[in-house]
Amino acid sequence: MAYILDSNVFITAKDSHFGFDFCPAFWDWLIAENAAGKVFSIEQVESEVKAVADDLAEWADARGAAFFLRPDPALIKSLGRVSNWASTQRYDAAAVNLFLSVADCYLVAHGLAHGHTVVTHEKPRNSTKKIMIPEACIGLGVTVMTPFEMLRRERARFVLGPRG
Repeated sequence: MAYILDSNVFITAKDSHFGFDFCPAFWDWLIAENAAGKVFSIEQVESEVKAVADDLAEWADARGAAFFLRPDPALIKSLGRVSNWASTQRYDAAAVNLFLSVADCYLVAHGLAHGHTVVTHEKPRNSTKKIMIPEACIGLGVTVMTPFEMLRRERARFVLGPRG
């Protein structure tokens, strides 16, 4: 099983619990799991995390298309299913338009197209004003989980080493 990470996974990690300065093991784990074919994101997320010129943007820039996947024919096909699902639910037109124009739609479509698990900090809201990633995943039969669930499932271990 592979995982597709939402931008909030990277941004929240950088800003809080897995900062580059005190938890480089998290970032090294992402790189290693990507090399093993288990952890990815998508180019739309890459654009979001590179919107601010900071350490995260530099990290993302060094990863490129091997980490941040580009659209493929299967993804393009599944985008139609995601769009149809969003348009036929109870959401306001503005919520549907926003969802279809940002990375969220592509994350769900990629999970749907390739059987990948979507990883996000988002939680369902049960609101007509915004489509949350978990709601779309559940509605389309795509597995979704938090980053911490992914780390536990994959038995990630960030063990202290010598001070450098």
